[in-house]
Amino acid sequence: MAEPPERDAGERTIRTLCEAGAYPEATTAALRIYGVELLGFLRALAGNHDLAAEAFAELGEDLWKGLPRFRWESQLRSWLYALARNALAQLRRDPRRRVDRNLPLSIAPEMAAVVRTVTLEIQRTEVKDEFRVLREQLDPEEHEILLLRLDRGLAWKDIARILGGDDNLDARAAVLRKRFERAKERLKKLAIERGLIHRG
Repeated sequence: MAEPPERDAGERTIRTLCEAGAYPEATTAALRIYGVELLGFLRALAGNHDLAAEAFAELGEDLWKGLPRFRWESQLRSWLYALARNALAQLRRDPRRRVDRNLPLSIAPEMAAVVRTVTLEIQRTEVKDEFRVLREQLDPEEHEILLLRLDRGLAWKDIARILGGDDNLDARAAVLRKRFERAKERLKKLAIERGLIHRG
């Protein structure tokens, strides 16, 4: 799937900022562009607004710390989804974990403003329809695959990278595509049982 022109331009702007060593500005720009969709993704996975917000805050710090080492071998967007998954996984492993925020004072207020804006945008736009409720009944990885492919429109190689690194992308993408088709069939069956769609 092709990236929308504004997203492609946004990634170029962020890369230019990184090349100039302007990492706080690049971090803020990345959260402005992708924050709403990343927080929505975390909320859908976590099923808990507080846990998702904490994971999003950790993602922001991980982004700020990691951008200087990001090599641009993949799209920034897919790397951010991997960071989001990792942040949520770490919080689930240790619910008492709270990141000791070590952001410099110059970036902390700017990031806090972005996080507040993203949170308000999510609260205004998030719709909990019956299909989303049905999706939550699927296996967690199938739910995640549907979120990444249907809701976020990510390419299969990006999804493979998000769900497991850079090794054997083509093979993993093919396996994920098959799981996606099975998940769609299961979702369709659940929707028919609920009367949301007619058998046909």
